[in-house]
Amino acid sequence: MAKRVTTKVGDVFFAQVDDNHKKYMQYIASDMTGLNSDVIRAFKEKYPLDATPDLADIVKGEVDFYAHCVTSAGIKRGLWEKIGNCIDIGSIEHIIFKCKDDYTREDIQDDWRIWRINKEIIHIGTLEEENKKNCYLGAVFPPEDIINKLKTGVYRGRISIFE
Repeated sequence: MAKRVTTKVGDVFFAQVDDNHKKYMQYIASDMTGLNSDVIRAFKEKYPLDATPDLADIVKGEVDFYAHCVTSAGIKRGLWEKIGNCIDIGSIEHIIFKCKDDYTREDIQDDWRIWRINKEIIHIGTLEEENKKNCYLGAVFPPEDIINKLKTGVYRGRISIFE
């Protein structure tokens, strides 16, 4: 029987992003609004594979993006590795997620919703410019999509056009 993998808020992970570098991310919240999924913050800085930066320094780094995912699935699939836990998770009050009813239809632009972690979803209709820039896609992404975004700056597939 496979060993159960558990993660908790504050856990820090690294993922290899090319032959010589890795990036870090941290599990910062469980979002009951976003299908009770894990919310991570991924950091911009790339580190050499042999670097061992202090956790406190990693979590003070510039955030690249926030996303919903299942952190334990990334470990099980060998896509990232947990290296420790840091109680500094930053502020979550400013993080806003966006979603639309139908990602297959670019022509429908009045079906957007936004929310903050563990807050009520608000139907806003058309996504104004401010929300286009300041909101993160609120889908629960598979670990492979998180890795792609860490490596390339975009999610895999069609959903990337809505970022």
